[in-house]
Amino acid sequence: MERETATQDVKQARPVKRDPEGVRRDILTVAMEEFSQNGLSGARIDEIAARTRTSKRMIYYYFGDKEGLYQRVLEEAYGKVRGGEMELELEGLDPVAALTKLCRFTFDHHRRNPAFIRMVMIENIHHGRHMQLSQTIGGVNQPAIEALQGVLKRGQEQGLFRTGVEALELHWQISALSFFNVSNAASFSAIFGDTLFKPGGQETLSQHVAEMVLRYVLRADHISLIGETG
Repeated sequence: MERETATQDVKQARPVKRDPEGVRRDILTVAMEEFSQNGLSGARIDEIAARTRTSKRMIYYYFGDKEGLYQRVLEEAYGKVRGGEMELELEGLDPVAALTKLCRFTFDHHRRNPAFIRMVMIENIHHGRHMQLSQTIGGVNQPAIEALQGVLKRGQEQGLFRTGVEALELHWQISALSFFNVSNAASFSAIFGDTLFKPGGQETLSQHVAEMVLRYVLRADHISLIGETG
């Protein structure tokens, strides 16, 4: 009986082997929070290790160093937003519905993921250096322009969208409208109050961002299509 109990105690004392991929995901999730809250210089690897029940040595094994982890977090963040865009399946929608859906998705994604916006702001403080060093961020983001170009082309071929609209510029406009809503929420609220940042205000802004973009893209004789897609 004593031998059986001792065997059970040894089994319980053995550390549970963790899934390497799961460990990497946990590190990236916690690192996103740490970097987005404290920036590259202020983030602490010790804190990330403690919260993920790993070690600094393990983190460096997976990601090289602190800057390598930061760069990987950036890549992961962009990968998630672009993955969400792919799931919209815009090519199966009519052009007006597709552009509306993309605008609403971008606005809603950004407001629900403020850590992503903070990461982009931090990387701009570093003049985009880590993004330029990345071998994947460019490739991950290019399909966003190509998908938008496809929507524009279909709309122009159907006589709905005016010619001369560039996909890259339109992407910039959609991003700008959606980004400001998060990046400047604190300062805007301090000056003008937080009405626009309450649930009702956010829903209205999301709708109006899509309408503004459509008014820019639609031919004058098709403006009446705004709102028909919900």
